Formats: sequence, C-alpha cells, structure tokens
Amino acid sequence: MVYSYSKLKGRITERYGTQASFAKKLGISKNSMSKKLTCKTEFSQSDIEKWSELLGIEKGEYEEYFFT
Repeated sequence: MVYSYSKLKGRITERYGTQASFAKKLGISKNSMSKKLTCKTEFSQSDIEKWSELLGIEKGEYEEYFFT
C-alpha cells in the first residue's frame, strides 16, 4: 500500500529542521528514513512509537501521520 507522508514530513521539518537531523536523532541512516517515507520499506509498530515519541504525536493521531 502506498501512503502519503506529507503531514509526517512537515512535522519532521517543524521539529528538527531537516530529515537528516531527525534521522541522526533516531540513529538511522538518511537512506533508511527515505525508504520509509517513500513507501519502499514499511514502518514497524516500534518505528511508529519511536518516531511519534520524538515528534510529539499522540496515539490518537497515528492514523493521520502514518496511514493516509
């Protein structure tokens, strides 16, 4: 399934300035992040939880950020 992560990308920019800065905070490569944001690899439940924690996304908001 292909999702649009525009809202998630906006939140990353809002909180961390760049995707590279956020990738560093997550401890993953920019390439790994890019693959997730372009639907080449899926988000695991633990990915969603970790990203949400760092981005200030509540559980009730997961759908609007990760499943649209």
